[in-house]
Amino acid sequence: MDFFLSPIKDLNLDQILDKNSVLLGLDVGDTTVGVAVSDRRIKIASGITTISRKSLVNDCNKLQEAIKQYKIGGIIVGWPIQMNGIPGTQCEKVLKFAQALKDYFDVPFFYWDERLSTCAVNSVLLQADLSRKKRKNVVDKSAAVYILQGAIDFLNRSKCKD
Repeated sequence: MDFFLSPIKDLNLDQILDKNSVLLGLDVGDTTVGVAVSDRRIKIASGITTISRKSLVNDCNKLQEAIKQYKIGGIIVGWPIQMNGIPGTQCEKVLKFAQALKDYFDVPFFYWDERLSTCAVNSVLLQADLSRKKRKNVVDKSAAVYILQGAIDFLNRSKCKD
């Protein structure tokens, strides 16, 4: 089951996620996949790894290895729509990756608008005065945190309206 998160879509996480499960956040790129997880209360996102992409099967296996210690209840995938709001070729690649993941994880998938996430993360890392090499090592994982935290904040705000 897939959900596109937006302010007009009301979701009740308690009805969707198993108790004590966490959300997984992904920033899917052509060469890497940044990975983040939430805490059990679904309040805070933390980066766990960056996976170097090799093949779809290998990428899924690596991701499965990276998260086997977590009880994943849902996966938030960054949705890289263009600035004009229209899905582009990168969205097709992300959907293909998410479809492959569904063979590994029987959980709901959520897609979160990730426009400018990498730009925002790079800005923060530049302000922190990280070198180009250090930024390169953490930018994808940090973008996954940015995506997941944005979705968590939205879902928790929606929950408060109930």
